[in-house]
Amino acid sequence: MTLGLLLLHLLGFVMPALAMAVFMPMAGRWVMGPGSMTMRRHSAVHAVSGVAVLVVGLWLHGQDGKMSTYIALVLVAATLEWLMHRGWARH
Repeated sequence: MTLGLLLLHLLGFVMPALAMAVFMPMAGRWVMGPGSMTMRRHSAVHAVSGVAVLVVGLWLHGQDGKMSTYIALVLVAATLEWLMHRGWARH
């Protein structure tokens, strides 16, 4: 495998987490209003946690692309967004 193919495979592996990192802060602001953190920091938190979820899913299942990993990715991203917006304090 060449270096270009390796980078392409790695990009394909982390792309779901990076897409969630871009869209979740925008969705959080739309649903819950502006939070206490900047969009850049929200995106960074989502990117790191999303890649961690994908790595754990790869480790548990032995392959990537399992639907349970993607479900966990969405649940972790939604929970993080709720926590970063202090959802428990809203009424």
